[in-house]
Amino acid sequence: MLSSASKETIRATLPAVGAAIGEITNLFYRKLFAAHPELERDLFNRGNQSQGAQQQALAGAVAAFATLQLDPDPARVQTILSRIANKHASLGVTADQYAVVHEHLFAAIVEVLGEAVTPEVAAAWDEVYWLMAETLIAMEKGLYDAAGVASGQVWRTVQVRERRHESADSVSFVLTSTDGSALPRFVPGQYLSVAAHLPDGARQIRQYSLCSAPLLGDWRITVKRIQPTPLEDGSIAPAGEVSNFLFHNVFEGDLLEVTTPFGDLVLPDDDRAPLLLASAGIGLTPMIGMLHHLVATEDPRPVAVLHADRSPSAHAHRAELSALVDRLPSGVMYRWYEDLGGRTAGAGIAGGRADLTAITLQPGTRAYLCGPLPFMIGLREALLDREVAAENIHYEVFGPDNWSPSPA
Repeated sequence: MLSSASKETIRATLPAVGAAIGEITNLFYRKLFAAHPELERDLFNRGNQSQGAQQQALAGAVAAFATLQLDPDPARVQTILSRIANKHASLGVTADQYAVVHEHLFAAIVEVLGEAVTPEVAAAWDEVYWLMAETLIAMEKGLYDAAGVASGQVWRTVQVRERRHESADSVSFVLTSTDGSALPRFVPGQYLSVAAHLPDGARQIRQYSLCSAPLLGDWRITVKRIQPTPLEDGSIAPAGEVSNFLFHNVFEGDLLEVTTPFGDLVLPDDDRAPLLLASAGIGLTPMIGMLHHLVATEDPRPVAVLHADRSPSAHAHRAELSALVDRLPSGVMYRWYEDLGGRTAGAGIAGGRADLTAITLQPGTRAYLCGPLPFMIGLREALLDREVAAENIHYEVFGPDNWSPSPA
């Protein structure tokens, strides 16, 4: 807990720091990478760096954490930090790296804010940083312990046993151990990191949800090829550097460097609440893993599955998704396609974007969302309008988490 003196200093300076936090985080990353260029090349997502997404995520996390020290909300803090801790664990982050971040972050704060950073201000924000850092370090240690690995020792080499097209732009890889032993079990909804060694010598890391049954000895991930996308400002969003490399270059028999599974968008073992699994595009992959688990355990609860996609041909795992829902005793599926092609609407298939208007939601429904940010924001607002409790709406964000929804 933040000390009383520091709390008042943070309250007084939060508006100024908040207004400058974007500039501070931009400068922080420049300083960090100048001192440690290997971090940009081999650890951080350089695509997110070039687009500013990682800087926004860091700024948002620091500002949110500081704000929550003034008006404590332990559940909200847990939600924010759990997502960060799981991502850090999937990268193999260790406690000593927080000191490196502290050095360059506070150098950036001093440079941006200048004389406003008095000794009292510096001490208060130092307390905030280390409170956040030590909480994350403890959470990450718990994740490493639960996974049965030493801190940061999450990487292993696996072999691609099977490569299969799931749509024109997506392929799944079945991963197996190199010695024939079973890979560690995971919780439905978790992801693993994949390190790709790119032609320019960089080692870039990305996360992919596990979409196989958790009880099997192998792992399966699905990778979507990303095309350059025109943006509203006339610029072009770059293609997915790692996903495209894996799509074009990884085949049966190849070796991949991956991590132990982590992630907090998971189904609790002791919960029998009705479920809503909602996804768009490649965001259905954690839902596939959850559905395999629900089918394998013959789960009787009501499960509504919603999926939105560009077209039936773009819908990865389309047939598998239908087959899994059909095997659930109380499963029902709804699909929306922006382009129906030659198909007609009906039998749970509609044109356009996902719409909850005609969907029956059971009392106490727990919702799990995964997909592009606009899809999840819109669906969360619709669920709140339908009186689904905010604490029952869980989500997974691709890349840096720049969305921090309010409790309600």
